[in-house]
Amino acid sequence: MPSPGKTVQPETIPFGSLALFLALTFGIAWGILAAFIFLPETMVGVFGEITGQHPLFYLAVWAPAIAAFIVVFRLSGIEGLRRYLGRFLIWRCSRWWYAFLLIGVPLVFVAGSLMKGNISETGFPFDSILSFLGALILIAIKGPIEEFGWRGLALPLLQRKVAPIWAALILGIIWGLWHTPAFLLSGTQQSAWSFMPFFLGTIALSVIVTPLFNVSRGSILLPALFHFMLINPVWPDAQPYDTYLFALVAVALVWLNRKTMFTRKYSITEVIPGERAPSP
Repeated sequence: MPSPGKTVQPETIPFGSLALFLALTFGIAWGILAAFIFLPETMVGVFGEITGQHPLFYLAVWAPAIAAFIVVFRLSGIEGLRRYLGRFLIWRCSRWWYAFLLIGVPLVFVAGSLMKGNISETGFPFDSILSFLGALILIAIKGPIEEFGWRGLALPLLQRKVAPIWAALILGIIWGLWHTPAFLLSGTQQSAWSFMPFFLGTIALSVIVTPLFNVSRGSILLPALFHFMLINPVWPDAQPYDTYLFALVAVALVWLNRKTMFTRKYSITEVIPGERAPSP
């Protein structure tokens, strides 16, 4: 029994809500991109050519966040949504993780570019500091917003059922498959990439960010920062060697965090801070 005066919060976001989250996430993103793939003349005639900067492409990218907001609001109301969004303000973490995010990630791209042999071709890809800052703002409000869904809702729910390593692998596969339509649509950045290295890299990145998520006590901000660092336009083109290096980083981090990655004991399973932890 709870001690006198202590309130036990209900489990407001059950594991079963993961299905609704995934249905909305895939439905929004795949629905938009599928329309451009199968009805190109109609969609281009109404909305114009699809590009990585098109408003509808942003909407597709934001699908995981939109789905998470809908699920949380539907099950816990405005107060639950407020507390869930408060996880974006969690920033405390080991200085070693910050060193990895701010120094280690760029070094992976530099090392990958050296392996590729194109480091000498790398230059500042912007005409001015102003255009660079504008690009950073657009990037910050694009891909990193996904983390409200992937790490904000899906990862803690998965960790209620399986150890972090398996949750990371499952979510990495889902995350990679979710990007599939972008590889089939000309005009998007992904259309110029090879899918399999990207897919394997997405799984590796999911593994890397999972111990960061757990050690930061469920921060959404730090996974978003990691996502932002991955897509910073000033890093050199290191494909596919960056994928290989991130895979090695993932293996190393699993080994270093082996005491927490293979047990649910230290997993963060709350979507909304204060909700009751589910029974094992």
